[in-house]
This record gives sequence, C-alpha cells and structure tokens, in this order.
Amino acid sequence: MIGYLAYSLLGHDKGKVYLIVQEDKDFVYLADGDVRTIAQPKKKNKKHIQVIKKTGRRTDMSSVTNEEIKYQIKQYCKDIQEVK
Repeated sequence: MIGYLAYSLLGHDKGKVYLIVQEDKDFVYLADGDVRTIAQPKKKNKKHIQVIKKTGRRTDMSSVTNEEIKYQIKQYCKDIQEVK
C-alpha cells in the first residue's frame, strides 16, 4: 500500500486525504506534506483508512518530498471536484 493515497475514515481528521509513506503489520504512517510531513507521519490503524487505488497513481517513495505530496493531494482533490 505504500505510495498510494488514502482517505481517513475515523477520527478528528475524517475525510482528509493522505499519502501512505510507511506500513507495518497493523498500522500505516500517513503524510500530507503540510502538518504531517515525511519526517513526522501520522500513525493510523489500517482499519481506519480507505486506500484510493482507482487513480492508478502510485508514488515512488525513494525521492518524494513534502511539496510533491501536497501537489499530488491537491491534484487528486481537484480531479474529484471536476467529476462532481
């Protein structure tokens, strides 16, 4: 799942879009490039996110920056608004 965008389903950040930057058995680590950076990702239970795979975009995590994460999230949200 690393490199995909995901929606937060539960918590105070419900509905927010993040990029999955790390994964372990029960948790994923999410970054938005703004408040939650790559250096300090948000730890979230896998049950509390919805992975967005329909875009077909998967980010190469070896060289991603916070600015690129913000841009990808902004582009995804813009694409969703155009569809509605």
